[in-house]
Amino acid sequence: MAKRFKLLLLTGILSIAALVSGCSNIAVLDPKGPVAKTQSGLIMYSIIFMLVIVVVIMILLAVMLVKYRERTNLSNYEPNMHGSLKLEVIWTVIPVLIVIALTVPTVKAIYSLEKAPSVTKDQKPLVIHATSADWKWFFSYEDSDIETVNYVNIPVNRPVEFKLVAADTMTSFWVPQLGGQKYAMTGMQMDLFLQADHEGTYKGRNANFNGRGFEGQKFDVVAQSDADFNAWIKKSQKAPKLTQDKYDKMLIPGHEEVQTFSGTHLGFANHVTDPEYVFYAWKRYNYIPLNPHNPNQKQELSDKPLLPARSKTITNARYTEDGEMKHGPTTAKTSQ
Repeated sequence: MAKRFKLLLLTGILSIAALVSGCSNIAVLDPKGPVAKTQSGLIMYSIIFMLVIVVVIMILLAVMLVKYRERTNLSNYEPNMHGSLKLEVIWTVIPVLIVIALTVPTVKAIYSLEKAPSVTKDQKPLVIHATSADWKWFFSYEDSDIETVNYVNIPVNRPVEFKLVAADTMTSFWVPQLGGQKYAMTGMQMDLFLQADHEGTYKGRNANFNGRGFEGQKFDVVAQSDADFNAWIKKSQKAPKLTQDKYDKMLIPGHEEVQTFSGTHLGFANHVTDPEYVFYAWKRYNYIPLNPHNPNQKQELSDKPLLPARSKTITNARYTEDGEMKHGPTTAKTSQ
């Protein structure tokens, strides 16, 4: 029995070692920024903590199997433990301590990540509006008057504040090597702070199933030096102008290639104050989905808009006619 116990313990140790050694191949455990490092550290803490619990339980199981195995000498066998205050206290206090040990660092991490990383708190975050639509991503640089489709460029060692909103179905913005996911919904805005410490291209995607084209709703995050990023800004400002007709047509469910535009949609489309904007855009090009589960079953689209461009309209009941919130401050802000 002692040999079996040693073999079981050795197997457990080797399994843990194999798991930890293979973590470098998992994107969420290969952080490239302070936000991701905080979250990956919390993940590893939780994994190790729970593995320790599993090992302790396996050891106790082995001890019980050995100590209370069937045998002729039953002098130390005490099966009647009913009413044992000591045991009841032990198996009540231990789970409470486990929950506290997991909850405290988790809560601290969650609240710390609701603002820009502390390592670069002296820098002003770069604000990028990230708008999702079935099945593509629009990234608007309001200050630089640039908009990209399915890719976003950011400078290294500078916090980036993504303002998330959805034009239609709810999505989840996720760049595993830079930080955890946060949902994007129509009619409201969510803020997500990320930062890259190393130059490179990081894969991002929608992590929330939202229809048949979900698997292709991906984007690249390109982290560049300040010089390369500024050069890209100047070059992109000379790209073709993003018109309302072009933007409305891209809102029709489907996939889009990587594109760059000068100008942004923020001047004529606000999906926070006007969540019904997308439906009017569909009508302009005669998009009528016949089967909500299959975007390929639809009316024949028009090459040119059939209706005039939509003027600024507020259809969100939480906002007044001047675009202000009716019930106090919120993260959902109007870009008007």
